[in-house]
Amino acid sequence: MKRIILPTDFSKNAYNAISYALKLFKEIECTFYLLNTYTPAIYQAEYVLHSPGQIGLGDIYQENSLTQLNSLKNKLISEFKNKKHTFMVHSAFNILIDEIVETSKKEHADLVVMGTQGATGAKEIFIGTNTVHVIKKGCCPVLAIPTGFNYEPPKAILFPTDFEIEYQKEQMQELLDLAEHHESKIEIIHVSSGYDLTSSQLKHKAKLKGILGGIAHLFHELPNQEVITAINTFQQNKKIDILVMIQNRHSFLERLFIEPVIKKLGFHETIPFMVIPPHQNN
Repeated sequence: MKRIILPTDFSKNAYNAISYALKLFKEIECTFYLLNTYTPAIYQAEYVLHSPGQIGLGDIYQENSLTQLNSLKNKLISEFKNKKHTFMVHSAFNILIDEIVETSKKEHADLVVMGTQGATGAKEIFIGTNTVHVIKKGCCPVLAIPTGFNYEPPKAILFPTDFEIEYQKEQMQELLDLAEHHESKIEIIHVSSGYDLTSSQLKHKAKLKGILGGIAHLFHELPNQEVITAINTFQQNKKIDILVMIQNRHSFLERLFIEPVIKKLGFHETIPFMVIPPHQNN
């Protein structure tokens, strides 16, 4: 049984991401954790100072959070009518990012699915600050769903890589499960630096091929160019349903998450994006 964290602020964007997750795992037994956090606006001042007028305020916020979570739970049960799915509600007085990470560890979550919309709502923003930080701190894969994206079975998965890390099967289990269940084809792209692959890269490529095993996959060697350009061009020329990357501390992906350029990625409005955390030995 899969254990999946579904953060929500009760917005349309959050519901769309939750809906995507329920459709993606329609045939799989799952426990979904509907997670919401709350922080009273005056918490930092009067609440901390134990102002008599604020006693019990946290309980009011929690009650409101739990009421909305249970309402959402009932709506999902009624709308999707899936006996394979179990829902747990989780409300916490905490920062959203920290609570997602803590709950993921505590519940041994397989995946976090959340929307991409930033607080500003600006279209040029790739993914909101919360999503970026959950990806960077996450202990399990994170699947970010673009605002307004309509679910489509993931028949084609794009997997850009630089072959700089030694892949581990357990690290890539969510990708493998996804591809196996939906009979997806994985398109692996590597952007050439103008030089042949090193012996280490060749070794890693061979191990990746072994991990993918019988899953349909194809390796593509692309001419020297910006990785972002390569991703955009590939997915424009060939229909891709999900983009998957490994967050390697030494790779281009980590640089993307450190630098502001992440907010300018062109594919942000079109396809879901899964980030796999680095293996502990990488």
